[in-house]
Amino acid sequence: MAKIRSGYEVLDPAQERKGNPLPVPVKKKRGEVVPYARSEHLPALLPGALGDLDAYIRAANAAPMLSAEEERDLARRLREKGDLDAAQKLTFSHLRLVISVARGYLGYGLAHADLIQEGNIGLMKAIKHFDPEKGVRLTTYATTWIKAEIQEYIIRNYRMVKLATTKNQRKLFFNLRQMREDEKSLSLDEAGRIAQTLEVKPEEVLDMQVRLSGADTPLEGPSGESEDEERFAPIDWLTRDEDTPTSVLQEKARDRLSSEGLARAMDALDERSREVIFARYLNEDGEGNLAPKTLQELATRFGVSIERVRQIEKKAIQKMHEALKGDSDIIEG
Repeated sequence: MAKIRSGYEVLDPAQERKGNPLPVPVKKKRGEVVPYARSEHLPALLPGALGDLDAYIRAANAAPMLSAEEERDLARRLREKGDLDAAQKLTFSHLRLVISVARGYLGYGLAHADLIQEGNIGLMKAIKHFDPEKGVRLTTYATTWIKAEIQEYIIRNYRMVKLATTKNQRKLFFNLRQMREDEKSLSLDEAGRIAQTLEVKPEEVLDMQVRLSGADTPLEGPSGESEDEERFAPIDWLTRDEDTPTSVLQEKARDRLSSEGLARAMDALDERSREVIFARYLNEDGEGNLAPKTLQELATRFGVSIERVRQIEKKAIQKMHEALKGDSDIIEG
């Protein structure tokens, strides 16, 4: 007598005793919610208990192939009735196609399992849009969808910076290597031949050649192989925020306003106060460096006490602030 396990009916009790059941879904009432239960016969790309890539490929190759009539019947059931069991059978019977197509893209350095998973997405999209009345087999129709999904995945993950965005660039990305005569730089004649074959411009061929020959450069790299050698990473050449065009213009405007405002504030002072401010804050040495005078030097120069010089300086600064009240940017700067 057949047994029931996790929502599946085992067809062959003898196989159940061997630990190799072949379950099929138990029929349930329409709309009934059934908890998910993993079935041992479903292939997976996950490591561990669910199997590895080799196990997945073996399971996919063991899936029964459909005749043209069976394929049309399942496709009609899916389109007309939304039969998910039919969609599952169509998917399982074409997993070997995905594996075969994905194997052709192994040269791009991406994991075979990842390519297969992306191809499976393309297969499911093809099954969703497949029209059995067109007289085309699903294998022929799905191949284009599978390739498109895998190619999009490769373009997204081949480099950190996307290499191909336009239709012509994608065409060159997947064909240029095979069409080159050798690994040397493309000559103009060879670029013209490839451009004519792929119906693109020679400049686009040369541009893609440059893109493919480059490599990702880390923003931050090692400082050097030894203490005597220092290598610079791209981040070392990045400009400061203060060097942006906007910041430079703002700084120039601020300097101009500061110069004009300072001149206006100095004009509001009497002669001795101007001399004190100039000596304390604007005096320069022979090399153009600021060289402020001390209070003692100014006291000796004007014949007054140090405290009197400090008072003159304080009052002069107050007057300058009054003159610059309208120029808050200058005062804050």
